[in-house]
Amino acid sequence: MFPIRDHNPSGRTPYVTFALIAINILIFLAYFPSLSDWDLQGFFMTWGLVPGRFMSGDGLETILTSMFLHGGWMHLAGNMLFLWIYGDNLEEEMGHLGFLIFYLACGAAAGLAQVLPDPGSPVPMVGASGAIAGVMGGYLLLFPKAKVDVLFIFIIFFRIFAIPAWIVLGLWLVIQIGSGVAIPGDEGGVAYWAHVGGFVAGLILTLPVWLRRGASGYWRQTAGHPPHPETHFEASRSNVPLVRRRR
Repeated sequence: MFPIRDHNPSGRTPYVTFALIAINILIFLAYFPSLSDWDLQGFFMTWGLVPGRFMSGDGLETILTSMFLHGGWMHLAGNMLFLWIYGDNLEEEMGHLGFLIFYLACGAAAGLAQVLPDPGSPVPMVGASGAIAGVMGGYLLLFPKAKVDVLFIFIIFFRIFAIPAWIVLGLWLVIQIGSGVAIPGDEGGVAYWAHVGGFVAGLILTLPVWLRRGASGYWRQTAGHPPHPETHFEASRSNVPLVRRRR
């Protein structure tokens, strides 16, 4: 089950979203192909967020650096896909600088959410998924009924379904919470509580935007859909949004 795109085109070019994707990819290419597994572990211990080290007051900068590191090609690709799907719309609502501050704040909150349950852990945390979870939380608040195309793979065949964002993102959050409860942080290999913390931070930090637009009145006005015509996709055509951007 993979979200692959939404039907919610942004009206302005999302320069910050593009820049974040480019920076993540360039940083990854600068270290990952050239390091052995052993060297990679040392690199992550230095620049990743290690709860035990962080709580001792050492490596405080890693709460920022860790969100620009990834442990593999699929880790990077998955995170950048989610940022591509959801980031442009929040950037349009928040403005370029506002969205950048929001993104970094969500990433920091996600790191703290992973550190606090197990402050002595020696396992480094890397990845942009906590910050991107915040983007997803903000998206859910502003566009709960925006359609998201999800690719379902049923062993021998696949199909794409358009599903409301509140179902896609709500189900994702439930999975993160359930996995965080069921799997100890040092054993699962995935920072589930960072995902939950980032998502909740994104919801909270998007509240001012939602309130400025009329809060529940904004939902009544748009019925939870994007406040502009949705993109319509056809199987035989490109998935480029039909709504032109304003520069």
